[in-house]
Amino acid sequence: MAQETMKLKPVGANKNYSDDSRNVERGEGSPQDDDYDPHLHRNVEHPTSNTETLIHLLKGSLGTGILAMPEAFKNSGLTNGFICTILIGILCTYCLHILVKAQYIMCKRLKVPILTYPESMKVALESGPQCLRKFANMSPILVDFFLVIYQLGICCVYVVFVAVNIKAVADQYTETAISVKLYILMLLVPFILINSIRNLKLLAPFSTLANVLTFASFGIVLYYIFQDLPSIDERPHFGTAYTFPLFFGTTLFALEAVGVVIALENNMKTPKSFGGTCGVLNVAMVVIVFLYVGMGFLGYWRYGEQSEASITLNFPPQDALAKTVNILYSIAIFISYGLQGYVPVKILWDTYIFKRLENSNHLLVWEYVLRIGAVIVTFVLAVTIPLLGLFISLFGAFCLSALGIAFPAIMEICVMYPDKLGPCKYILIKDILLILFGIIGLCAGSYSCLSEIINALSSGS
Repeated sequence: MAQETMKLKPVGANKNYSDDSRNVERGEGSPQDDDYDPHLHRNVEHPTSNTETLIHLLKGSLGTGILAMPEAFKNSGLTNGFICTILIGILCTYCLHILVKAQYIMCKRLKVPILTYPESMKVALESGPQCLRKFANMSPILVDFFLVIYQLGICCVYVVFVAVNIKAVADQYTETAISVKLYILMLLVPFILINSIRNLKLLAPFSTLANVLTFASFGIVLYYIFQDLPSIDERPHFGTAYTFPLFFGTTLFALEAVGVVIALENNMKTPKSFGGTCGVLNVAMVVIVFLYVGMGFLGYWRYGEQSEASITLNFPPQDALAKTVNILYSIAIFISYGLQGYVPVKILWDTYIFKRLENSNHLLVWEYVLRIGAVIVTFVLAVTIPLLGLFISLFGAFCLSALGIAFPAIMEICVMYPDKLGPCKYILIKDILLILFGIIGLCAGSYSCLSEIINALSSGS
């Protein structure tokens, strides 16, 4: 059964691309050779349609982050949050296009149907400026590190979210409040089961159900938001420089789904439909940004400084509708765990584990050991630091500033080097600015989040 997973790997995934990259640089196997189209040579056993890909992409991005947007706006201010959420959404979409385009160019040059994100980074650096080539061999490990940490971080946030919302409902029926950590432990087996689904095709119906539950929950959320809206003048339009990195991390976490995007594009039946002006990516991101801006703006307008890490926690816990939205969204996030957990398991299995066990007669057993182990890791983190809002900001700032902004820019520089950097090398200048922005976001966001986490833990909250 492990062969099913391996068919998603690129042809020649384990070969050394150094010679091919140098051949391209010397003009042998030139990128001008347009005869090979990687999209036509993909062999995916369970390809997803455009609609299924769109559903997965919406579900992958409409997670816990959207319910955290009112708190994000609390850290940025009303007007500042509105404008910056749109700008960050445009930036995320642009960088994803850069990444997908660069991967396509690399596949075309090397005549392979698929390259993973880490492989693309290595190939790009090998053919880029001389000063970057020495980092080529270590780059796949670095990219995998960020991807795995980020995806496990999302899974950890999902576990905390479900536990917190179940606790909010259950506390209305128990005389003694039970610790959120105990609820987390109760959820271990269900999360192991959802993470045992092994391909995206089987996850599509679950994602559809999750999307239905999500949009139904949005209706209830809006019902509470539009009750007793205060004067908009009561809300500050701009936050402070110290809290803005928290907004940046939360918004980046919410909008950027780079790991899921690459996995989905690689598994599409018609990958050419992914990019383009009216492609799957742009359609999904327009919907996502609209929903995030609306949730953040309206939620903060309604609850102001009382905005919680999840807006569902602001609702009157004794209300039947409040309980309903907590349960519905918890089910949706529980289903989404399967999609988010698919990515780190695939990376670890395909890249680091399968080649060491390929002669084993128990491949399926080892794969399930990995899946269960990944779930246990997220639960250990969730029990250790059950701070939902700060978790969201930290993983967004630390991982996505690199994966979603800096790395795609580095890759584009290398792919376009040396003679395709545009008039006055504007592509080089633009990408250097993106890299600097990503580094600043990573450092400032991580520092602010870690400071808040330490303060929260030391104060016992």
